[in-house]
Amino acid sequence: MSYKMIVLDLDDTLLRDDHTISDRTKEALMRAQEIGVKVVLASGRPTFGMRHIAQELNLSQYESFILSFNGGKIINCSSEEEMFSSTLSPKSIHKLFEISVREGVYIHTYIGDEIITQDENPYTDIEAKLTGLPINVVSNFIDAVNEPVVKSLMVGPPEQLKDVESKLQRELKEEFSIMRSKPYFLEFTEKGVTKGTSLNQLIQACGIKREEVIAIGDSYNDLTMIEFAGLGVAMGNAPDDIKEIADYVTDTNMNDGVAKVVEEFILLAHQVKA
Repeated sequence: MSYKMIVLDLDDTLLRDDHTISDRTKEALMRAQEIGVKVVLASGRPTFGMRHIAQELNLSQYESFILSFNGGKIINCSSEEEMFSSTLSPKSIHKLFEISVREGVYIHTYIGDEIITQDENPYTDIEAKLTGLPINVVSNFIDAVNEPVVKSLMVGPPEQLKDVESKLQRELKEEFSIMRSKPYFLEFTEKGVTKGTSLNQLIQACGIKREEVIAIGDSYNDLTMIEFAGLGVAMGNAPDDIKEIADYVTDTNMNDGVAKVVEEFILLAHQVKA
């Protein structure tokens, strides 16, 4: 199979634990782009928190793409065109806030290039460090969120959040797409919006078939794109249930797992074909 697109989660997949890309991985992705393969960054992060990685990989030069907010937005890196955007209404976010209070977990969302929260907490601090976005601690979350937003996160201790997820998957399944991106991040987007659904939209716009796509991830918010892609790949550091669903399991994010997939399934195949 000749693959034309590779879709990459960022944290714990493309990025090492220090949030950098290894030289081997960067070289492999640049070579893939040089032979015409589209590289797509697909993350729960807001767009702002992904742009520096897109710039490092020269995605604008090669007409590649960003899927931010777990598929809530699709950005063409060359034209800066917003090809798709999904939002949640203020009313929906206010409902999530009330539920977060009921369940005893924290909540935050994004307005502009800020993270909005009512309560300082260590998990929102982690999000700020990952994305580079400042935190705006507001006195009243409901008053502060008076415009549509792309997504919201409930955050808290992993075991508590796991129970909250189980409950809300039943309670809110008709209203939101709900997924955990990290053990302490429970994410909410518009119903039907996931990395997988947005990837489907993107390949149709690009004229690429799903069997020509590789998708690599490590967590539960990556499941839909791993299942959708022609070659769905789980990182070696992914949970076992993610690995079981994937077509292929690569090495860990600390051992060039992404580079090894690119080298084997794209670069080597290209050499053989040539």
